[in-house]
Amino acid sequence: MEQTRAYHRSLYRLPVTYPAMYCVMSTAGEGTITNLSAVGCTIETDRPLLAEQDVALRLLLPDQRESLPIDEAQVRWVHGNLAGIEFVQVEPTANLRLHGFVWDQMVQRVHTIQQHRATS
Repeated sequence: MEQTRAYHRSLYRLPVTYPAMYCVMSTAGEGTITNLSAVGCTIETDRPLLAEQDVALRLLLPDQRESLPIDEAQVRWVHGNLAGIEFVQVEPTANLRLHGFVWDQMVQRVHTIQQHRATS
């Protein structure tokens, strides 16, 4: 009998609400990032994506005016207009910015949780 393992993410994803743009072949669209890690995200799109589709993304993060380019990503799962995206290729400077942004957000979240526990 085949055993199934529970799905396990290797990195924590931050709950966020950031705008994004995506491009699939020659079609561009807009969406909202609903959670984010250094290696992927969930996006709610204006049109459904297809599993295993290659996409390019531009994330509009609040840390800088310039969007963060994700040169190559792949749709790993789809549920209606929600899609799980794995980042495949990110330019080194953008990758450093992404990792730094996610780290800073995680540290802020931990501090907020600690402060809340201290006042409870």
